Amino acid sequence: MYSTTLKEEIKSDLKSILSAHRYKHVLGVAKAARQLALRNDYDPDKAETAGLLHDAAKQLPLEEMQELARQSFGDRLDDAIMTNGGLLHGYAAVTVARTKYHLTDEEFLAALAHHTTGAEVMGTLEKIIFVADYIEENRDFDGVEHLRELAAADLDQAVLAGYDSTISHLLEQDKLIFAGTVINRNAQILAMQKKGRQKNG
Repeated sequence: MYSTTLKEEIKSDLKSILSAHRYKHVLGVAKAARQLALRNDYDPDKAETAGLLHDAAKQLPLEEMQELARQSFGDRLDDAIMTNGGLLHGYAAVTVARTKYHLTDEEFLAALAHHTTGAEVMGTLEKIIFVADYIEENRDFDGVEHLRELAAADLDQAVLAGYDSTISHLLEQDKLIFAGTVINRNAQILAMQKKGRQKNG
């Protein structure tokens, strides 16, 4: 299903609609996702394909993102997501994957939807794409090397560090923080505590 032919088709399509900078990022996320999948005993072709499609709707006008998102989610998305392209584009990408490439696997689509916002409960592929988006080789921000080290050692710890990085950045920039980010971060800590992998605090 996640064949080389499909991946090449997606690359060709994305190259024609994304800026060179965004396309380079997408290739980086796909590469990082494949590497994380191999480390975490997950299907590398599925992860790579999700990495390619995660930003498929990133550079569309907000109105187009909203229309695409409604096709897959109706009115279920929070207004804070629907009015912010930075949060919405993953949900819009779900419709691109479904309608253009006939990809209907719910786990796959969830990874696209939640790659920026995260979710209270995330499967392995969701975590892989969430983390790959932070650590791909073209990223250059304070703390990225630490995130890469965590990702190489423990995917759950890298997810938590990703939430922390986003929250810290938004605080430094005096920007609004999507409440779901805090909720999802707390859920990640609780899930890790249940696994005995995070100290109570």
